[in-house]
Amino acid sequence: MIKILIVEDQVIMRDSLANLINGQEDMRVVGSIGNASEALEVFKMTVPDLVLMDVCTDNNENGISAAADIRCKYPATKIIIMTGMPEITYLESSKKAGADSFLYKNIKSEAFLATIRSTMDGYGTFPREAPSVLPGSLTFTETEIAILRLVCETKSRKEIAQELAMSEGSVKAVITDILNKTGYDSILRFAVYAVSKGFIKPNL
Repeated sequence: MIKILIVEDQVIMRDSLANLINGQEDMRVVGSIGNASEALEVFKMTVPDLVLMDVCTDNNENGISAAADIRCKYPATKIIIMTGMPEITYLESSKKAGADSFLYKNIKSEAFLATIRSTMDGYGTFPREAPSVLPGSLTFTETEIAILRLVCETKSRKEIAQELAMSEGSVKAVITDILNKTGYDSILRFAVYAVSKGFIKPNL
């Protein structure tokens, strides 16, 4: 029997996942909470085999950080990080946090359950890329992503240069490359678009 802890802030989604899981002969939900800040404490009480961790929960708690804490203290536990947002850094951040698998919530129930079972069997499941919400099939460098995130956090070009240890001229050149890729004439306009589509989740 696979004992599962669900960490998901949306009540309807949390209940739906619990009903789906409890309907399986080989799975059982031992805990269901809405805030990642409570995950470690509830983990200690329930001792699950696997944690289903939403990226963003109540009070903007970071599910990826909570997953990293669980991985550090309980390395044998399986962790699946899930999200409904196509934010471009979640996938890599989840891998660095030690997640065993990563999935988007728009997958079918059969695929969801299969991911749980395969993860428990020691097979990691990671999508090749986030679903695209941007014009065309765009790709960005780590530097471009870092600068775009800081623009979304309303940082000035000078502040971005200081934070990333770059010259203002280099920051300007990278922003120009982003605009050329996207077809936008203003980095602020593209930043608004990126945030509205969930492509970037700024730390405000």
